[in-house]
Formats: sequence, C-alpha cells, structure tokens
Amino acid sequence: MSSHILFVDDEPNVLSGLRRMLRPQRNTWKMSFVDHGAKALELLEKESVNVLVTDMRMPEMDGAELLNEVAQRHPSVVRLVLSGQSDHERVMRVVGPAHQFLSKPCHADELIATITRVQSLCDRLSSDSMQSLISKFRHVPTLPDLYRQLVIEMQSDEASLERIGDLIASDLAMSVKVLQLVNSSFFGLATEVTCPKQAVSMLGLGLLRSLVLMANLFVEYEDVSPDYSLTEAVDHGLAVATATRRVAVEARLDPRDIETAYVAGMMHHLGEIILAINLPEAYAEAKALAEEKIITTYEAEVETLGVTHAEIGAYLLTLWGLPTSIGDAVAHHHELPLEGDEGHGVLNARSAVAIADRWVHHHNERLHPASISRENAFIKEEQLRALGAQPSVEHYEQLLSNPEVG
Repeated sequence: MSSHILFVDDEPNVLSGLRRMLRPQRNTWKMSFVDHGAKALELLEKESVNVLVTDMRMPEMDGAELLNEVAQRHPSVVRLVLSGQSDHERVMRVVGPAHQFLSKPCHADELIATITRVQSLCDRLSSDSMQSLISKFRHVPTLPDLYRQLVIEMQSDEASLERIGDLIASDLAMSVKVLQLVNSSFFGLATEVTCPKQAVSMLGLGLLRSLVLMANLFVEYEDVSPDYSLTEAVDHGLAVATATRRVAVEARLDPRDIETAYVAGMMHHLGEIILAINLPEAYAEAKALAEEKIITTYEAEVETLGVTHAEIGAYLLTLWGLPTSIGDAVAHHHELPLEGDEGHGVLNARSAVAIADRWVHHHNERLHPASISRENAFIKEEQLRALGAQPSVEHYEQLLSNPEVG
C-alpha cells in the first residue's frame, strides 16, 4: 500500500509548486494538498495519513497548533515542518510536536529523501500500536540533578557555554535534543553535527536560554517505577560511550567517526529507556522472560513486543533527524560483523559500539546475562579478526580495563 502524504500551506502558489515538484512521486505516494489546518484535521479523521508536512505561519490555525492537534489525535502520523519562518519563537513552539524541520525553499531531492527516509522507518515496525507509541513520544527524560544544574547555570549572569556544553553532553536526553535542533535545515549546515558540545556552541546562549527556561526543551524525569533506574541507564550509556571511544581511538578512526562512536555508545540504550518508562509492564514482561528462558533481553523483546530496544532507539534517532551514522550504530549495537557481512575487515563506529557494549555487559555483575559464563571471553577472536581489528581478546581486555586510557 502506498504512503499517504498530506501537505498543508495557506499559499496557493506554494501548494501548486509542491504538486509540480512532486509529480514524479505520484505513482509512489498518494498525496493530498490542503490550504488550512482545519481541513487537514478533517481529512485525517476520514483517511489514513502517514506523513504530515505543514507550513508554520497560517491564519486561524498555524503550524504549531496543527502539529499539537495531530500529535494528540493521530500520534502515529510523522510530523514535518516545511517553513520559511525560522525565528526563535516559532522554533520553540514546534520543538515538541515536530519530528523534523525543513526550510523553504526546499529542493525536491531533499524533501523526497526526508519523507522516504521517515516512511521507511515506519515500515520497519509492523505493530500499529508500537508505531503510535513511538511517534507520540516527544521527549527523552532528563536526569533531575543535571537539569537543575543546567537551569542554575542558564540563569547566572556569568553563564558559560563551555560549562553548559559539559552538562548537556553528560546527559542522554539533552544531547539528543540539541543534536536534533542543530541538524535541522533551519540552521542550513553543510555537514552533519554529531558532537553535543559543538551543537551547544552553534545554538548559542540566547537560544538555549529561551529553549530551556521558556520552551521546556528538556523534561525532568519523575521516577515512576522502583524496578527501573534512569540514573543507572545513563551511567551504563556513559560507560559504553567511554569504552567505545577507546576502541575507536585504538582503531585510529578519524576524529569525526570517534565522536560519532562515542555519542552512539551513549545513546545505544535509548530504546530501552523509552520502553521502561512508557511501557513498564511490557518491559517487565520481557525482562522476566529473559530470566526464565535464560536468553538475552533483546531476544525476549522480539518474543513479547515484536521489536527490540535497539530498533526503537534507532527509529527515534532517525525520525528526529539525527545523523544516520548514529542511528545505524544504535540499531546494530548487539551485532558484530563477521566474514561475509558488509563492512568486513573494517572496524568502524558501529562495530566499536558493539565491542564496547559486549565488554561493559560482560564485566557488570548486575547487567551480565545469565546465559553467558563469566569464564568465557566477552568476544571471540575470530570476530575481531573478521573486523580487521587487533585479534587478541587479551589486548582489548587490557585496553578497556585500564582507567588511565581514554
């Protein structure tokens, strides 16, 4: 079944231009064009729509109001902004309900590629309820202590972008959101940004203050389950990120790939956080099944949910417009390429995360799967050899165990 894309803009000339520009897609997509937010909501009540693309400045109901209505009524619809309005006020109003931001004028190739990419993500998750949950989810929860430190720093007359960057880079949620904003086409960057500190520098203190203090860019986590600790989850992500950086530096990856690997390591369990906080019963069921059958958690997730936390995390990161290299590494962090796989012989950011995650899990008593003997190595030498990496397991044990490294 073809995807249904809904375009909303109050300018007739803009809608006519979109029709002409997207004519080659008429055999691939079903496309609807309306000139008012109310008409868009009427159509959504009658027909199934996959992707909504809306302007911001429109009479009676503007783009932000429309996006909020759609997020509430039709959460599974992917929500994109296509607008020439990029002032701070409008950015703040759509930072929650919009998944991605595109600026006018937008080249046909960019628009088609963005819609195709987000729609292919939806196709990966066959469960309508899971799509609805993930698409409705707007925020990754922020650790309360870090959030309070950030607010205090923001309110200070001597606020420092360097200190703000350090705080944001140490928190998964804040890193995700600043990378989402900076990589949107509102900023018109020629290259993708994978470093949270660089993203903070590019956003600037003025916009960050507005986003944090006025637009509630970050949301504090309220502990709702005694069986799940966000602090432990974030600490685990930082441990994997640190180990990933060591593996990447050891492999002499270029600085950009090292940063990508580090950020992907920090975000690799984003999907688990989403499940634990939004579907605590389903998450608990998967954990219980893993213990009962002595299988990995992600194998249990497939049995109970039909999707893994790795897929959910990668879906969200890509949906939010973060660099695909980060989403790819998150999606495959439980996999190590073996002979015959794509990328054979090359240790890259994706495989660095997988190696690091294996090592951290293997050496963490609480996280260590019951199905793996502690006497076994955390990775097989043939796997390292297939990657073109140093084939000695002992070498990586020493590298990742040494607190003086990295």
